[in-house]
Amino acid sequence: MLAQLKPVVRPVDRTGLNRSSHQGGIVTDHNRSTLIQSKVTSDSAQSSAVQPRQIFATHVLRMLVLRVIVGAATIGAGVIVARWLGPAGLGILTTIQVTVLVAVQLGTLGLPAAGTYFVARDRRNLAPLVVNALIFSLIAGSILSFTLIALASSGSRLFGDIPDSVMMVAAISIPFQLVILFGGSVFLGVGRILTFNLTDVAAQTSLLVSAVIALVMLGAGLYGLVSFNTIVYGLLSVIVIVMVYRLIDDIEKRRLRPSLDLFGRLIRYGVKFHVATVAGILVFRVDLLFVKYFRGADEAGVYAIAAQAGMVMMMLPNIIGTLLFPRVAAARDTTGELTARVTRHTAFIMFFACLLAAPMSFAIPFVFGPAFNDATFLFLLLLPGIFLIGIESVLVQHFSGTGLPVAIPLFWLATLMVNVGLNLALVPGFGARGAAVSSAISYALIFVVVAFYFRHKTSTRISDVLFARRDEIRELISDLPAGLVARRSSG
Repeated sequence: MLAQLKPVVRPVDRTGLNRSSHQGGIVTDHNRSTLIQSKVTSDSAQSSAVQPRQIFATHVLRMLVLRVIVGAATIGAGVIVARWLGPAGLGILTTIQVTVLVAVQLGTLGLPAAGTYFVARDRRNLAPLVVNALIFSLIAGSILSFTLIALASSGSRLFGDIPDSVMMVAAISIPFQLVILFGGSVFLGVGRILTFNLTDVAAQTSLLVSAVIALVMLGAGLYGLVSFNTIVYGLLSVIVIVMVYRLIDDIEKRRLRPSLDLFGRLIRYGVKFHVATVAGILVFRVDLLFVKYFRGADEAGVYAIAAQAGMVMMMLPNIIGTLLFPRVAAARDTTGELTARVTRHTAFIMFFACLLAAPMSFAIPFVFGPAFNDATFLFLLLLPGIFLIGIESVLVQHFSGTGLPVAIPLFWLATLMVNVGLNLALVPGFGARGAAVSSAISYALIFVVVAFYFRHKTSTRISDVLFARRDEIRELISDLPAGLVARRSSG
């Protein structure tokens, strides 16, 4: 009988039970009970480990579906504008959008990201943060609007072919866009992922709605398109204010007042994030302004399509980075283990996405028209850099969620200077192709410096950031379908 029980003894030892509980090699009822309890605990721990992965996969997939809708809407709006207004009209509209986007990002001072960070760490920051954000949006947004209008009216060559009235209407949307950004940061910080997604989708698809109504249905032209889009932003900002107000507890509503102390902490974090964000926006967008300045609106319109396709490729890593940021902030993970794991998963998916996108890019001229033939080659020049900066956009969330060291904005400033220098050297002679090469090199540069800084701070090998392990690939494949059918609420 002892011989029959010996095989049972080894599994008991592996569970970590004390050897003193064995009686002559015989497993007692107490040991059996402990073994069963240990197994149940182990199964529960495995279930607890799997569930967060599946919830994260659920959020990623749901956001990806919505961002695909955004991407399709962006492409659809581009097609309509290109067909109705031509390459020059598309170039002018894109220049307006980039200018307003840069102004909005300049005006945030990084406070939306700071809002997500502080709300994720302490929900009690919600009420004063909302008041601070609303006051700041109205004041800073108004200042930026008047500044942009004055700049456009000054006769600058960059805006020479853009009517003052069109730029004025576009500039009016800046306070509304700031309110929407702050609202989204609140939704993300409190874990209302679905609400955050829907708000973002509404803002991002507004141009398509405006293009259909203003251009296709009314034939209103560029001024009508921009005017209608500004109205949509205004309505959406009101809806966001109401939704954020409903998030605040009744007790906190009685104490709705600004907090100078919280505002100071927001500024200290936000300015660092702001420098990195603005530099990043410029790295992504300033090439278009150089093409417009040196080569004209037609070539800028063609390059805008290639850059737009690159932004579509960035959807997935941007989604993952957006969701990872509040998780790292809430968990206060300084080891980088969570970030490294998510980053190598992203690299695995992005590799195959880029392989698929390369042949698909040859369809661009068929969609937008023969005037955009060169957009395919421009996109292929951008693609290697897009792959690397997609990985960087996830990896950098480790630093964003743990206080954001000064090194990160400095890395982005250095990359911006390299990007501007390359554009000045290449765009006048090579046009949009020079801009694409400049951008690809800049994207690769920021990836390299952030990756090595991550290795320095966490002792994580670069290979552990880039290459998913076999067991993780199997988990990834199994978690993604689970994410599609998961019924857990994410809103």
